[in-house]
Amino acid sequence: MARKYGREINGWLILDKPLGPTSTDMVNKLLRLFDARKAGHGGTLDPLATGVLPVAFGRATATIPYIMDATKRYCFTLKFGESRTTDDGEGEPLAFSDYRPSDEEIRVSLPQFCGNVMQVPPIYSALRVGGKRAYDLARAGRSPEMPPRQVRIDSVELIERPDQDHAVFEVQSGKGVYMRSLARDIALACGTVGHITVLRRLQCGPFDLSHAYKLDEIVLDKRAETRDKSETLPVPLLEVATALADIPALAVTKAEGKALICGQTVEVSSWNGTSLRGFDVSAKAETLWRVVLEGHVLGLCRFDEGRLRAVRMLENHLFFGENDVDYT
Repeated sequence: MARKYGREINGWLILDKPLGPTSTDMVNKLLRLFDARKAGHGGTLDPLATGVLPVAFGRATATIPYIMDATKRYCFTLKFGESRTTDDGEGEPLAFSDYRPSDEEIRVSLPQFCGNVMQVPPIYSALRVGGKRAYDLARAGRSPEMPPRQVRIDSVELIERPDQDHAVFEVQSGKGVYMRSLARDIALACGTVGHITVLRRLQCGPFDLSHAYKLDEIVLDKRAETRDKSETLPVPLLEVATALADIPALAVTKAEGKALICGQTVEVSSWNGTSLRGFDVSAKAETLWRVVLEGHVLGLCRFDEGRLRAVRMLENHLFFGENDVDYT
């Protein structure tokens, strides 16, 4: 989201999203609070979900795709015995069951949901079906057909059973996994129905709750809404390159870094053809590398036909003047 006015600020704010508002609501509010020109978020949380919502300002928005692709960790509570139209507590009751699985039945069912699995998204989702948002079709009474999609789920663990009606799970997953669908499918695999009642994101890529601010820590008083533009930011931002911390690092020299930022490629053969300072690059054409020069992240690169090629370079205006590199 961008505005025609506001300050040029760059970096990441990690919000502990509260219950109720949408992720877009939160970005719009933070745009105003920081008087920022441009911001976006790294991965939508439903209104009834809380937890880690990475918000990018300015140049950090260029790194949002890498946060979207990053590993995420969630904790959710599944209520057995009642399915809902939205697969969470916001929807209308859909089906009922008196059956309650044992802890052992739940644990036995979980391995089938790990690995590369096919998942049917909720009909109340932002996915497009025939050019329209699925939730718009569902609200209009035309429940869309949601084709299954392959997603990656690294682990699903039963961590608590508060009572026979509820079970608490912790999940680590890749991009595009719907926890509402996972909860629905676990209940069905256990011979009953269910829906999510509590959903909290614990981690998104390199960001976790230890980085997160609650909204009331940012909005300290009513003056925050009308903060003078000359004042410092309500809270400090993390550096733009923080979003890339999970991507493996590759050190380059000053000359190599300059070549990459200028759009040139670098010969792998200059590092003996098959290794780049100890890295075997012969089978890593698809791997992204975080290129680092004297502690500064220059950007992202890949190996392409024996050459190191830039994918996206960041902060280059900080490093290059007319004739050389400025590392101050």
